[in-house]
Amino acid sequence: MTGAPGAAALYPCTITHVRTRPRRYAFRHRTYLWFIDPDHPPRLPRPLAPLARFDARDHFGGTAPGIRAGLTRFLAAHGVELGDGTVRMLTQARVLGHVFNPLTVYWCHRPDGSPLCVVAEVHNTYGERHAYLLRPGADGVASADKDFYVSPFFPVDGSYRMRLPEPGARLALTIHLERAGRRPFTATVRGTGRPAGPAALLRLAARHPWSTAAVSLAIRFHGIRLLLRGLPVVPRPRSRTQKGMR
Repeated sequence: MTGAPGAAALYPCTITHVRTRPRRYAFRHRTYLWFIDPDHPPRLPRPLAPLARFDARDHFGGTAPGIRAGLTRFLAAHGVELGDGTVRMLTQARVLGHVFNPLTVYWCHRPDGSPLCVVAEVHNTYGERHAYLLRPGADGVASADKDFYVSPFFPVDGSYRMRLPEPGARLALTIHLERAGRRPFTATVRGTGRPAGPAALLRLAARHPWSTAAVSLAIRFHGIRLLLRGLPVVPRPRSRTQKGMR
């Protein structure tokens, strides 16, 4: 596997969802994520290419010529100039023609390497996407009003409290949903990084075949279980196009 500046890494990880209201429910799902420079995505040997593609159509409005171009357009719409700054991106790749990215995180840096901002891009199972522009404080925590329908069991209200440190040897992300002074939902992602070589990718692909489809199916499976347990469904509001996402 070849690449330019900002070598890619793979993170075998465990994603945990814990719901405490209106009824406690928790599950874990094991998968793997890519940490890449979107300006220089990894180039795989041809036989492995179907196991990892990084397409602009899968991010932001899906109409930009590249992932960075989509990110730059989103930032500009919110008054942020990326310029010649650098970007690192944690995401699912397109596997065997399929992709589903519940969360993609972009860490944006100024040309001198100092942090500029973080962008958290969320996809739901209805084919919609939304991005949050975040400014973490000195404690590494950022907050944002919830502005996107994700779970059919929560309305679009409340706020998120996110700790999204840029991955190093370890990956440790935490997102809390806060509503009326409580935290009815918490999601965590925990993993350990390794160089993204062909052997590592093959091992992970064998351990987690068709990983993106598995994530999508797991979310639907647990949604059905919650429905059967009597959780009321909150109607999905009409889709809104976010500023900078066209």
